[in-house]
Amino acid sequence: MKVAVLGAAGGIGQALSLLLKTQLPAGSELSLYDVAPVVPGVAVDLSHIPTAVTVEGFGADALGNALTGADIVLIPAGMPRKPGMDRADLFAVNAGIIKTLAEGIVANCPKALVGIITNPVNGTVPIVAEVFKKAGTYDAARVFGITTLDVIRSEAFVAELKGLNVAEVKVPVIGGHSGTTILPLLSQVEGVTFTDEEIAALTPRIQNAGTEVVNAKAGGGSATLSMGAAAARFCMSLVKGLQGEDVVDYAYVEGAGEDAQFFAQPVRLGVNGVSEILSYGKLSAFEEKAKVDMLDTLKADITEGINFIKG
Repeated sequence: MKVAVLGAAGGIGQALSLLLKTQLPAGSELSLYDVAPVVPGVAVDLSHIPTAVTVEGFGADALGNALTGADIVLIPAGMPRKPGMDRADLFAVNAGIIKTLAEGIVANCPKALVGIITNPVNGTVPIVAEVFKKAGTYDAARVFGITTLDVIRSEAFVAELKGLNVAEVKVPVIGGHSGTTILPLLSQVEGVTFTDEEIAALTPRIQNAGTEVVNAKAGGGSATLSMGAAAARFCMSLVKGLQGEDVVDYAYVEGAGEDAQFFAQPVRLGVNGVSEILSYGKLSAFEEKAKVDMLDTLKADITEGINFIKG
């Protein structure tokens, strides 16, 4: 099993790489790529951790070597959000980075499962899809926007609010991965009931949790540690699927388009990525209205990504 992390020297990349070094199956290879010259040092640092996962670092001119033979590619590369910026502000910078990396994947490991972390995810995932389509290698089952951070935040916040064991809390989150496009389905949390007031407070907290971190870091960065943990958790779901286990997780994928061309929803994972897109079930009246209200925003984000490649 070879996992490549593109953007491995950044805050998310280092946290993610650390977790993968300790969690990937014995015998796995961890391939770290970054344009930052520190990346070979990150690999050496991680190699001192005694687990049966080999680590190698690759610099700016070695993207092909980093990707060759990869089963899974995770992309946290790009510029993080700073105070006052929203995810849309990142598009102009990060869209070009994602395009270049996607072209590298097409050339070196077109069958890899690709997990995109780089914001704005609503638009960067369509960019990757369009690059693959242009090359004739697109398989919708193999391209994922990683929205797991919305899920783990929801689990943490619900457990905190209700005094529950967080290990037993499961919160479905659908839609997109920014602002109001993030839709936690609190009505479906088993064994928990919420007042209207709790839902009205908790929903925007989950939607704006990234801003909460950006402001708390006071210009020092965005959510890196929690995003690293979320990406590692999703990567391990992909690994289990590749190993033949029956795994269900949430991800931003291209489906049948009932709501939007790309939509975060529950998916069954297998040896070829998504084996089945599952129903997200019945929504409450509050959730249904929130979904309808955010679809125009989500669709505009998707179109922006597609048009970046198509022109």
